[in-house]
Amino acid sequence: MEAAQLQIQTPRMVLRPMRASDAGLITLYHADKRVAEMTTSIPHPLPPGATESFMGKFLRDDVEHTAWVMDASSFGGAEVLGIISLDQMDRGQSEIGYWVAPAMWNTGFASEAVHALVDANPLKNKTIFGSVFQDNPSSARVLTNAGFDYLGDAEAFSVARAAKVATWTYLKRLG
Repeated sequence: MEAAQLQIQTPRMVLRPMRASDAGLITLYHADKRVAEMTTSIPHPLPPGATESFMGKFLRDDVEHTAWVMDASSFGGAEVLGIISLDQMDRGQSEIGYWVAPAMWNTGFASEAVHALVDANPLKNKTIFGSVFQDNPSSARVLTNAGFDYLGDAEAFSVARAAKVATWTYLKRLG
């Protein structure tokens, strides 16, 4: 197991490496239009094979794309609450991404996961970037509550929306 893929303990869940057995719940959540439309890459409706393709980039030994499942099963919760990922860039930088199952929205799980991942800094980043759609202020609060600073406005293409969507971009300097 890569150092980046070690489990990260939080008060209410474990961030753990993705496993093939997660496919069913990930498919269920990816198929939810509310989840897909808050990401750049999840299509809606979800075509056959999309989950396997998504999971494939994280199940191989590839530090460029690293993801953790938010797993609360040892705390009496769901085995998959959501996903948090780091896409490695150059010069010690990564971009953070995350989604949480709609039933878990506004419960603090995304904030808890982002705080834990940033504190653990498994890829030894100097900087972590994040961007969120401007119509998702809850996700923006997750980043600002974790100490990310606002950088500016931009836009990103959302596959589910089939359109460019206005974003807010954030930065967190580490160490």
